[in-house]
Parts: sequence; structure tokens; C-alpha cells
Amino acid sequence: MSGSAEPAIEPAALEAGRLLFARPARFLLGVARLDQLPAEGPPEIALAGRSNVGKSSLLNALVGRTGLARTSDTPGRTRELNFYDLCGRLRLVDMPGYGYARVPKAMVEAWTELVFTYLRGRPGLALCCLLIDARHGAKASDLETMRLLARAAVPFRVVLTKADLLRPTALAERVAELRELLARKPGALPEPIATSARTRLGIERLRADLAARAAPVAGEPA
Repeated sequence: MSGSAEPAIEPAALEAGRLLFARPARFLLGVARLDQLPAEGPPEIALAGRSNVGKSSLLNALVGRTGLARTSDTPGRTRELNFYDLCGRLRLVDMPGYGYARVPKAMVEAWTELVFTYLRGRPGLALCCLLIDARHGAKASDLETMRLLARAAVPFRVVLTKADLLRPTALAERVAELRELLARKPGALPEPIATSARTRLGIERLRADLAARAAPVAGEPA
């Protein structure tokens, strides 16, 4: 497990994350076509990943609510770009999962095109959180998304989900494996964050990371 420890986070960063995500979060709108995208506003953080990786569950854990984003055990439940507003300082974008989904192929292709076009062309997109199931590691479709993000010059952070389902030693090995992979990927932030929506592992760390990208509080310097 040598080298598996996560870097320390400054208490001020943790507090900034706590304060941001303690504020009310609200559903803004769902977007099925690019011409429905909201006007540019605060920075946006996209949550991308394979179907059923746990994007909606993670979003609910971040905002401390159980029902803000709808969750399902059925892959493909999220069928739009769902925008959530955090007190006008940050938007979270829950994206349709790529990869397997129990829906017609044409619909999957339409979702995939919507997601990838958004990632390529949204000026306010500050970061993509690429969610990967801790049990399985990076799949071919995740690697393709990393390549797309590199071409689009969108920085991304790998966030491991369902990390509580691995033993600590296995989780440390998975983190080390991804750390080595990310060192070779343009645009990748070097440190993956292991999370669990159920146990809240890594939630404070991820909040701090996202809060660092939020618009400043009115009256405070950027």
C-alpha cells in the first residue's frame, strides 16, 4: 500500500467545500438537445461515466439530499443533461451514462452525441469528473472519453464510485493503478478521488475540489 495515501487537504479548502454544499441546491433544467442549453453562467462541473456508475447517487451525496437527482438500478435512467444550481456559484451537470443501457441503440447514440458535443463545446465547463466504478477500473469507453476530453482541452478528475465495496488493500491498489494511468493522460488531474455515496467516503475531499472552481461569493475577490 506504499504511496497510496491521499494528499492532505487544507482545512480552509474543506470548509469552503462544506459551506458551498451546505447552501440550497436546485434542479435547473433538463436538456435533450444542444439548443436547449441554458445561458452561460457560473462554472459548470460535468459528471460523466458509464451507465449505472452512480452519478446521480454521488450528486445527491454531495448536496446532502437523497432525492435531488433521481437514481435507479436500471442503466440508462438519466436521459438528458440535468443541470443543478448551487446558489449561483456553481452548476453540476448530471450526464447520460455512456456504454451499456437497456434502451434502443438509436437513443443511446443520440445521448452519446449530446454528451460528447457538450464536452467539446461548452465554454463554461471548468472540469469533468469522470466517474469510474472502483470494482472494475477504467474500461475501454472510459479511455475513449479521456481521449475526447484531451482533444477538447477539458481538464478531468477521475472519481472512483462504490469504493466501499472494495477491501482497503484492493482499493489502494486500484487508486495506485489509476494514478499511474493518469500520469500518461493529457488533461488528467493526477490524483483520483475514491468515494462512496453510501458511507460518504471522499465526499468532503470532492466538495473541496469542486468548491475551488466555483465563482467567488459576491463582494469577494476572485
